[in-house]
Parts: sequence; structure tokens; C-alpha cells
Amino acid sequence: MTQLPPTPNLSNVWFKVTDLDVATGQGSWITTTSGKHYLDFTGGIAVTATGHCHPKVVAAIARQAERFIHAQANVYTHDLLQPLAQRLAVLSPPGIDTFFFANSGAEIIEASVKLAKQATGRPNIIVFQGGFHGRTHQAMAMTTSKTVYRAGHAPLPSGIFVAPFPDGRATDIESEVDRALAGFDQLLTTATAPGETAALVIEPVIGEGGYIPAPPRFLQELSLRCKQHDLLFICDEIQTGFGRTGKVFAIDHFGVEPDIICMAKGIASGFPLSALGTRRELDDLWPTGSHGGTYGGNPIGCAAALATIEVLTEDGFLDNVHARGDQLLAGLNALKAKYSFITHTRGIGLMVAIDFDTDQRTNDVVRHCLEHSNLITMTAGARTLRFMPPLTVTHEDIRLALAALAIAMADVQ
Repeated sequence: MTQLPPTPNLSNVWFKVTDLDVATGQGSWITTTSGKHYLDFTGGIAVTATGHCHPKVVAAIARQAERFIHAQANVYTHDLLQPLAQRLAVLSPPGIDTFFFANSGAEIIEASVKLAKQATGRPNIIVFQGGFHGRTHQAMAMTTSKTVYRAGHAPLPSGIFVAPFPDGRATDIESEVDRALAGFDQLLTTATAPGETAALVIEPVIGEGGYIPAPPRFLQELSLRCKQHDLLFICDEIQTGFGRTGKVFAIDHFGVEPDIICMAKGIASGFPLSALGTRRELDDLWPTGSHGGTYGGNPIGCAAALATIEVLTEDGFLDNVHARGDQLLAGLNALKAKYSFITHTRGIGLMVAIDFDTDQRTNDVVRHCLEHSNLITMTAGARTLRFMPPLTVTHEDIRLALAALAIAMADVQ
């Protein structure tokens, strides 16, 4: 593809999936400044839950922008904070009824760790191999999906211990679960004593580390261990939340009730907003003034989130997520049956992935789809191609994407 002119005043620190210069977006499609249309199967990295510029979200943002743009939460309380918290309380797993708002996923991960330490009086946190939790120093210390996220930033905060995550692609899943649970137990007996461990933090579906769902027994056994040792169970739903897996939250698939849930990405269809949900009795252990933020609970963000939730909870919306996910996975399985270099396919809702035999082939497929079929995709790990289209994606959008993939597979074999 044609390279765009350099942008001398912008930082080069952002990794770029494409060089596209976009002008507008609608649904699953974006349009460049040159007038070309592209099918976006990245969804702003699983952010545009209701698609680009959903009319209900746009209208809510416009209405709120005329009323109040920045109503600082320490100074006064605007009239959308409680309605949003109330809606989230209804949608969240049982027991989650109290909410703190910020702007990004990393901020909410930081908040969850601060709350866990305050509530328990313990210093250590357990995370899981392959997880991604953000780019700030605390979140980097908790991230093990790629070294590039951590390299050059040491020293990182201490008190982080990494447990195994079972590989859902393994033939013997039960043995994988046993192995991972044994590794968790070993941490508690050799590295971080239960009396010094505040919480575990886990993605119910590993995101940047490969789009790998946790086996249900693994999460259920971890929950039991948390109760046994008085650890807090923190569920990182930043990428999996708000319908991405076909339920409002991925943890809803597993019958586990977390103590803290971290929300961002799809919560406001692209407007920067994040939320921490917990139980009132835990929040009461957080001393007033010990946490905060200038932009948390921004009124425009709250308006966008309320409109997003209105769309996500419409009759049939999540049914469509399941149907489109099934359609996409069926198409990928058909390609896997045809090409031996496809080593694994998996998906839950519209959080779908396909693995290839080499890094190069994965990159070649991404590049081919972009340059020859105007399909935007991205990876999740060296050999994994992930699909996270807007949840409003249509049957025809999925058909076009599968057709583009079929052409790419034929050319890169």
C-alpha cells in the first residue's frame, strides 16, 4: 500500500497496524481521507461495541456536550453518575453494587490494586502468564504477554507474582488445568504467603496473549482458593466486557462471582471511560481521598456509556453477537480443514482467533487482507490473528471478511 507522508509533530511511540488516514466511520466500516472504504475487524481494539458512530451514542454525546463537558467529581456531582452506576449494578455479577470511574483500563487496574491493598492490608498481587493489564508502571509489572510492553522501563513495582494460565488449545485440557492450579498453589507456599497476598487479577479470556478462554474449572477452583485464603478475586474485563463474549461480562459464562471487576474499552463505544465495580463493604475500606482523578466520571463519557448500555441490552442484541461469532468461527474452521498451516481456531462470542504455524505467515495474512481486500485485522501474539469487530457486525460483513481470508490463505500457502 502507499505510505502516507510522515507526521513530524506526532510521537513515533505508537505501534501502527496500518498507515490509513481515516475521515469517518460507520458501523463496521471506516472511510479514509482518500475516499476508500475498509471493513474494520479490530473495532478500535475491541472498543467500538456499538460500531463506529452509533446514532444513539452520537446523539447522547451531542446532548450532553450542550449541558456540561467537565463536571469534576471532587467538586460537584453531575446527574449521570448515579444513573450509570445504577445501570452497571444491574448488569454486573451478583454482589457488585458500587462503582468508581476513571478514563482508561490501566487506570482501573491501578485502582483495583490500590483498593485490594487498602482493604486487605496485604502487599502482594498474583497475575497469570500471558496476561495484559496496561502500560503504566504497576500495570506493566502485571503484564506478561510481550516483553516489548516492559522492556526498558525497569525497575517495575515489586510484589507481583506470576502464576501459570492453562493453554486452552491443549489436547488434554483437564491436565492443563491441574498443572496451572498446582503452579498457583506452589506460589502460595514458596513465594507469596496467603497472609501477604491481597488479590489475584485475571482475564477470563486472555487478550493480548492470544485470545485464550480460561477453562471454567480453572476459574471456579481459583475462586474457591480465594475464599479459602481470604484473597480478593479481581476480574479484568477490560477487553472481554460489554457483550464481547456474548454475555455482558465474560465471567458470567463461568459461574464465578468476583470481588472487583475492571471495566473499560466497550463501556462507552469509544469515548474514554472506565469503571471499577466492587461490593459496598469493600469500597468502605477505601479511605476517602486516597484515590481519585481529574476526569473520572466525565459527563460526556457517562452519557456515551448509558447510550451504549441501552443498545447492548436491546432485545436480540447479544443473540446477534452469538450468531455472528458462530458464523465467523464456522468459516474459520472450514479454512482450517483446508489448510494445514492453520493450527487452531477458537472463539467465544465475537472474541475469535486463529493460529498459524509461523510468525511470518500470520503477518502475511494480515497484510494481504489489508492490501488486497480492504479488511483491517491485527494479531494477538506472534502467531495468532484475532477478530474483534464491532458487536453490530452484520452477516454480510462476516461473509466479506471470510471471503478476504480465503483469498489470503490461498495466496500465502
